[in-house]
Amino acid sequence: MTTSSRIFDVVQAMSGQKNVIIIPRPYLQFFGEDQQAYQLAAVLNQLVFWSGCGSREDGWFYKTHEELGEEIELSKDQVRRIVGKLESKYLAGVLDTATRRLNNGDSVKHYRLDGNRLVELLFPAANNAESSPFGNGEGAVPEQHMRHSGMAEAPFDRNGGSAVPILYTDLNSDHNSQIIKPIGQPQAADPQQVDSLKIDYNAVLEAFHATLPEMPAVLKMTDSRRKTLRNLWKDYDLTIEKWGAYLRYIAKHCRWMLEDRPDNSAGKTWRKKHFDYLITEKCYLSVKEFRANDLPKVARVDNTERDTAFVRLVAQGKKPNGRIEELAKASAGKAGLGRMSEVMARASWKSIWMQAVTQASEEDLARIAS
Repeated sequence: MTTSSRIFDVVQAMSGQKNVIIIPRPYLQFFGEDQQAYQLAAVLNQLVFWSGCGSREDGWFYKTHEELGEEIELSKDQVRRIVGKLESKYLAGVLDTATRRLNNGDSVKHYRLDGNRLVELLFPAANNAESSPFGNGEGAVPEQHMRHSGMAEAPFDRNGGSAVPILYTDLNSDHNSQIIKPIGQPQAADPQQVDSLKIDYNAVLEAFHATLPEMPAVLKMTDSRRKTLRNLWKDYDLTIEKWGAYLRYIAKHCRWMLEDRPDNSAGKTWRKKHFDYLITEKCYLSVKEFRANDLPKVARVDNTERDTAFVRLVAQGKKPNGRIEELAKASAGKAGLGRMSEVMARASWKSIWMQAVTQASEEDLARIAS
C-alpha cells in the first residue's frame, strides 16, 4: 500500500455520516458563552433525536449515559454532569428525567422533552424583524432555511441505521415528513402552566430562613436541591405562598423537627431536621396528612424538684417559681396541706405535684398548637 493510498484511507475514516458529529448552530447559540456549550449542544442534539424514536405515547424514552457518551465521544461521567446541567439550569420545565427499572431489572435513566417548549426557548417569538432569529420578520422557520442552515446528519446508531433528529434533514428521507415529526411530549394546553413552574429560589430560601430559624442555614442552592424542589413544586402544584404556609405549619405544629432530641435508650441524640428533609416528598406528605404533628409531651416528675418545692411552698410558704409550682401551691391550699401532719402532707403533695406537671405540659402543647 502506497503512502498516498494510506493517507486517503485515513481521510475516508474521518468522512461520511457515521464518522462526523455535527451540532446545529441554534443549539450553540442557545447556550451562549457557557464554557461547555459544545458538550451541552451535543447531548441536547441526541436527546432531541431519540425523543422522536420512542413508541410511548407519554413521550418517555430511555438512554444510558454510556450510550449517549459513545455517540458523541464523551465519558459517562461527562454526560451525567451535562444532563444535570441541562435539567437544572437551561431546560427546567422542558427536560424531565427519571430513573426507572426495565423488564430485565436494570435501572436506566429515562427522559422526556416538551418539544414545543424547547422550540420556544430556541426560537423565542419575535415582535419585529430585528429580533427574529432569521431576521426576516417571520416567526415560523422556513423550510428552505431548515434544509440548508447547517443542520446535518447525526451519528449512525449501533445497528448502522441513520439517526436523523427532528431538526435535521436526511438526504434519503422525505423532507416534509421529516420536518413535521413531533418531538416527545405534546405542548401543555396552557402555555402559562409551564411558566408557573418557574421557582424563585431566593424567595424560597428567604421564607425558609425567616420561618424556621432553628434549622441549619442553607449556604447554597445546589443543583440537587433545585431538582428535588422542582419535583415537589410540579407534583403538588406549589407556589411561593403555599411554600410559606407549609413552613408556618411546621413552625407551629411540628416543633419536634426543630429540636435535637436525646435518645436515652440508645445513648445518642437525634439531630433536628434540615432544608433537604423538608423538600422531600416523604416530609411534605407526612405534614399534609397530619402524621408529623407534635405528640403530647409525657409528663415526667423530678422527685428532687418535687420535694424541694414542698419545703419552700408548703412548709415555708414562699412564692412559687414557674407554672408548675403555681398550680401545685394553689391545689395544696385547697386541699389544706398546711393543716396536715408532715407525713400526710407529703403523701398528698406527690399526687398534687403530678397533676400540676401534667396540666402544665398540656398547657404548653395547647399554646404551641394555637
